[in-house]
Amino acid sequence: MTVRTGGCLCGAVRYEVVGPLAPIQLCHCGQCRKAQGSAFGANIPVSRATFRLQQGEAELQEYSASPGKRRVFCGACGSPLFSERDAAPDVIRLRAGSLDDTDGLDLGFHIQTASKAAWWPIADDLPIYPGAGPG
Repeated sequence: MTVRTGGCLCGAVRYEVVGPLAPIQLCHCGQCRKAQGSAFGANIPVSRATFRLQQGEAELQEYSASPGKRRVFCGACGSPLFSERDAAPDVIRLRAGSLDDTDGLDLGFHIQTASKAAWWPIADDLPIYPGAGPG
């Protein structure tokens, strides 16, 4: 069984995810761009049952930019870790950049491209969705 580990920049928060991971979803919405400080957010949907916080629960902070959605980050260093939605309580959206090892992970698709950063060209062959995307 595959076990992936990850955490924040300062090391205060550590987690593991058990099992295979879905392809990375690249979200170009304005909130993801601002929250990540980049052209897009790189997210992986993960079953909450496969996610285990190993340390740092006291460091976790939340920010709700929209009703029913929380962005969870390390309060010590600010690293974004995952988001969660009330409408999908069994799934978290793990921030791919917080993983220790990304070998073997695939990119899935681009979503929310109608609001993408004008300075970032999408120059790959992945599926592109102007809105929320599949599922």
